[in-house]
Amino acid sequence: MNSAVKYSRTLFESEHDLFRDSFRKFLERWAKPFKDEWDRDKIVDRAVWLEAGKQGFLGVGIPTAYGGGGNPDFRYSVIITEELAAGGHTGLAFPLHNDVTAPYLLRLTNDEQKRRWLPGFCSGELISAIAITEPGAGTDVQGIKTRARKDGDDYVLNGSKTFITNGINADLVIVLACTDPAKAAFGYSLFVVERGMEGFRRGRNLDKVGLNAQDTAELHFADVRVPAANLLGREGMGFMNLVQNLPQERLSIAVTAAAVMESVLNDTIAYTTDRKAFGVPIKSFQHTRFTLAELATEATAVRIMVDEFIRLHMGEKLSAEQAAMVKWYSTEKQVYLVDRCLQLYGGYGYMREYPISQAFMDSRVQTIYGGTTEIMKDIIGRAL
Repeated sequence: MNSAVKYSRTLFESEHDLFRDSFRKFLERWAKPFKDEWDRDKIVDRAVWLEAGKQGFLGVGIPTAYGGGGNPDFRYSVIITEELAAGGHTGLAFPLHNDVTAPYLLRLTNDEQKRRWLPGFCSGELISAIAITEPGAGTDVQGIKTRARKDGDDYVLNGSKTFITNGINADLVIVLACTDPAKAAFGYSLFVVERGMEGFRRGRNLDKVGLNAQDTAELHFADVRVPAANLLGREGMGFMNLVQNLPQERLSIAVTAAAVMESVLNDTIAYTTDRKAFGVPIKSFQHTRFTLAELATEATAVRIMVDEFIRLHMGEKLSAEQAAMVKWYSTEKQVYLVDRCLQLYGGYGYMREYPISQAFMDSRVQTIYGGTTEIMKDIIGRAL
C-alpha cells in the first residue's frame, strides 16, 4: 500500500499481485533504461511493444483464439495503467491500446476483421490509435469535417485529424468520419485505416508541453480508398459507438490520476523529510505538515472514488455521468496536488532533473483529453 494514502485496497486478489510484479519487472528491463532516450526522440521504440505483446501485456481481455489473454477482468488493465503512471512511463500508450481501442476492435468487428487485426494487436505488431479530434473540432465531436463517401466497394476518405496519440507508430487507426451530414448524430461512421494506404499521410510529431515520449501527431487523409471491409460496425452508428466506449476511457484516465497523485505525494513526503531549511527538515514546519495532510486526504478520497467506480464498471453499472464525475474530479485534484508538491520542492521543483517537474508538465493535459472538465460538468449537470 502506498504510504501517503491511508486506505487498504480490497480491489485486487493474489493473481493480480503476481501480474503487477511481472509488469513491474517488464518496465524495469524494457522501459526504465530507455526513458531518457525516448523523451529526447519523442517516440518509443516499437521493440518495446513487441516485447509487451510477447509477455502478455497487450490485449489481456482479447480471446485466446486471437492471441490475447482471454481475461476480460478490467483490473489487469488497471494494474498496467497504474504502474505506467507511477513510474512516469508516459510514452508507453498501452492504456490507449488496451482500454480505448480494444473495445472497438473486439465488439464492433466481424469474424473476418477479428482474424485480420486482433492477432497483431495482441502481439504488438499492430499498434493502434483512434482519430476523432480535428484542428477545428475537439470536444464538439459533431463538428468534425472529415468525410467518407461510398464509391463502389470502397469509401473515399478526406480530412485531417490532430492530437492523435500513437499517431506516428500506429498501424491501425480508427477514424471517425461523417458519412451522411443530413442524419445528424446518425450520420457518422468508424473506419479502420491501415498503414500504407494510399493518400494516408502522417504530419509532424507534435511538440507538446509534456508527455514527451508519447508520439502525438497530425494525420491527413486525401482521397484514401478505404475498403468497405474496413468499416467498423454499422454505417451511421459511429457516434453512438463512441458514446458507449467513452466511460471506460474516462475511467482509465482517472486511474492514471489516482496513481500519479499517490506516487508524487510519496516522493514529496520523502523529499520534505530529507531536505532541510533553517537547520530542520522542511516537513517539521506546520505549514508543510498541513499541506501534506490536505493532499493526503484528497489523494485518499480520489483513490476510494476511483476504486469504487472500477467496481461499478466491472459490474457494467458505471453510467456516463459517473464516468464524467470521476474523470473531472480526479484529474483536477491531480493537477492541484502536483502543483502544490512542486511548491514544496522550492527551486529544485523547477529543475527537469527532478521527477516532480516532469509530473507537473505531464499532468496538465489530464483535464483536457478524454473530454474537458467543463464538458464533464455539463454532462453531469444535464443529467441532474
